[in-house]
Amino acid sequence: MSDDENEEEEAPAVELGEGPDVEGAPLARVSARLTWSIEHSTIVEREGETTIRTPDGPRTLADVLEDVDVPYFADRHEFENAVREVVGTGPVPTE
Repeated sequence: MSDDENEEEEAPAVELGEGPDVEGAPLARVSARLTWSIEHSTIVEREGETTIRTPDGPRTLADVLEDVDVPYFADRHEFENAVREVVGTGPVPTE
């Protein structure tokens, strides 16, 4: 390979622009920190104070999980789907 080809591969794929901040963590980031299978109460203990992004603005995960009746999550997708049923999907407001 030539030096020109190496330079192209090292360049970032997407440049990040400047814009308003978004408060809270993406749900996927929070669920990636957990080990599956896991109990509802264990998630609240470990990540309950974490603020997540929702279409209605930032909310703590513990607050969201109060409306989830599932006692045990077999996998990440089951957890994320349960949270999205409570908070919905859509654009997240910026500051």
